[in-house]
Amino acid sequence: MSRIVNVVLAGLGGQGVIKASDILADAALRAGRDVKKAEVHGMSQRGGSVTSDVRFGTAPEDRVLSPMVPRGEADFLVVLAASEVEVTRASLGPDGVILAPDLIPEADLPNKRSLNVALLGALSSHLDLPVDAFLEAMRAALPERLHAVNERAFELGRRVASAAAAGRVPEDGR
Repeated sequence: MSRIVNVVLAGLGGQGVIKASDILADAALRAGRDVKKAEVHGMSQRGGSVTSDVRFGTAPEDRVLSPMVPRGEADFLVVLAASEVEVTRASLGPDGVILAPDLIPEADLPNKRSLNVALLGALSSHLDLPVDAFLEAMRAALPERLHAVNERAFELGRRVASAAAAGRVPEDGR
């Protein structure tokens, strides 16, 4: 049976929504999955609402026919701005998971601009994609000078998501 994973990323212009969706799509592609991606930019380059849909198959033979996640069918909603959670909630499916910015303690981020990558780390803990595919995609999308800080943010996201799934809060974000 063919299964498609539907991810909606949302936030405000300048937060890295498009960059995060590029990394996710590339990670799925590197894992041999069929991938489609679509973006909707808001009213302004910075500060307006931005969403990006990423769809990929759970297995290499699964084919994605459309880049847009149908309303109410997102498996994951990754939100970079708290103000966008309610705006985009309708895209979430009945068993969907919201990964909101309050999941990642801001004080634990190695750089506040790496929230998008930290939330990708959290998302990665829910997906059947190799961590190495995410890291390779992140390195390909970002300048070398940003690799180390974003690798730490990605690992922070994975730790926080694992702790949340286990019902505990990691001490000092570790």
